[in-house]
Amino acid sequence: MAPVGADIRVNEVESNGGAPGDWIELFNPGAVAVDLSDWVVRDNDDTRFATIPAGSSIDAGEFFVVEEAVIGFGLGANDKARLSLPGGTILVDSASWVAHATLTIGRCPDGTGAFAAMTASTKGAPNVCDGTTPVTPPTIPTGDVWPGGTDIRPADTNGYFGENLSGLFYEATPAGDILWAVKNGPGTLFKLTEVDSRWVPVADIGWTDGALLHYEDGTGEVDAEGVTLTADGASGGVFVASERNNDAGSVSRPSVLRYDVAAPGSGLSATMEWNLASDLPVIAPNSGLEGVTWIGDEFLSANGLIDQATGTAYDPASYADHGGGLFVVGVEGNAMVYAYAFNQLIGAFDRVTSFASGLTGVMELQFDPERQELWAVCDDTCEGATATFAVAMDGASVGNFVSQATFARPAGMANLNNEGFAFAPQSQCARGTKRVIWSDDNGTDGTSLRTGTMTCMVLASLPADPADPIGNGQGDTGSGESGSSTGGQLAKTGADVTGGVLAAGGMLLAGLVMLMRRRLLT
Repeated sequence: MAPVGADIRVNEVESNGGAPGDWIELFNPGAVAVDLSDWVVRDNDDTRFATIPAGSSIDAGEFFVVEEAVIGFGLGANDKARLSLPGGTILVDSASWVAHATLTIGRCPDGTGAFAAMTASTKGAPNVCDGTTPVTPPTIPTGDVWPGGTDIRPADTNGYFGENLSGLFYEATPAGDILWAVKNGPGTLFKLTEVDSRWVPVADIGWTDGALLHYEDGTGEVDAEGVTLTADGASGGVFVASERNNDAGSVSRPSVLRYDVAAPGSGLSATMEWNLASDLPVIAPNSGLEGVTWIGDEFLSANGLIDQATGTAYDPASYADHGGGLFVVGVEGNAMVYAYAFNQLIGAFDRVTSFASGLTGVMELQFDPERQELWAVCDDTCEGATATFAVAMDGASVGNFVSQATFARPAGMANLNNEGFAFAPQSQCARGTKRVIWSDDNGTDGTSLRTGTMTCMVLASLPADPADPIGNGQGDTGSGESGSSTGGQLAKTGADVTGGVLAAGGMLLAGLVMLMRRRLLT
């Protein structure tokens, strides 16, 4: 059953030059009055929120105006107006725009239509819809069909995380699989394990509500947006990408921080910070680092990555104490991706390469060692698009990351504010697919984690059981799902593709892993 007031709509928005300031108009299309006491209003910044005063209500068919003077913050040129039920965990309605309107933007007709640039400002009154111009969202390629299943299911305890859950990282350990997750308000790190198909906090470390994240001196609240591990796993530190210190929310601080998760207590202070502000263009405080992932030197060298700082092949020996790989970060504001060598001893860094994602913003990054591709994820501003990149083996862009494919979100998923994305390791590939997990920053309908599937390819020696051609105990999978790598990276050899395994004459092709690594194109 829908909550009371679920049909209340953001109806008109003034983001520039209003009297006495910016405002958000709500409309009640229902048949009964609705109590708005303690409803939550936000812009695109999760740390800027306000509650509607107690005793506020909106009659059926009437309007209610939320003034800038009441909520305490204004609206920007590229911004949102979001309305949630009391507590802020359930989003009721929202509006977004990429530039200030000449007057206002509003729904035509009231409460039900799409937003348009209005020809008259009608604060607290019905919108004038004659001659309006629809608000055009940014052009985003919807891309190819999602390379996996269409069934999307909740993967957490309803309401547990609320809003603001962001980056994810999937770690397979001998003791069981771990999902690392970060929340940006308050800045929190979670260590999760799966129980009855739901990810819940690991019980024995005292992090029932996660661990609050601080800077090296033990102060501040880290606006945690992305999380990753290196080849050393969690024992080598958990690395968190952050936009800013939430205790100084108007100041950009694009950083990657390392945490020792073996440290006791429910709060963690960083053991190292790499503040990238000096190397990046000017970034708005809430448009900075959203995603981070790590790529090992073995892959980078084998694929011939060009170091843009020298114009020659990337040489790991040139970067002292950098930990055997590069950290790759995604920036929301300019949709760029940057790769850095981080000195693990002194906190210094060097940029090695960068490239444009082609998305409106980069909200998450994950490196897939199976496909040997980097995945970049956008949120609801891109209709849930996901893009993949690989190092070009030839052509004008040889040695640089280039686009492989752009995928639409799975057909079974709504257009959610997904800011986190992770997938299970190669070892869990079964019947040509493995699990994928998304995190929804809005916590829509009380759900922050959702799971689905993506295609995979088993790379293994010839299994002993001819009835089990993919060697995972699943039996003959048939040929319903191809496990070929996206973008056509594997060379065609005349072999048969069955259940995600490339085989010829009953034997796996020798050297398949090397062919994949060298990016031989069809």
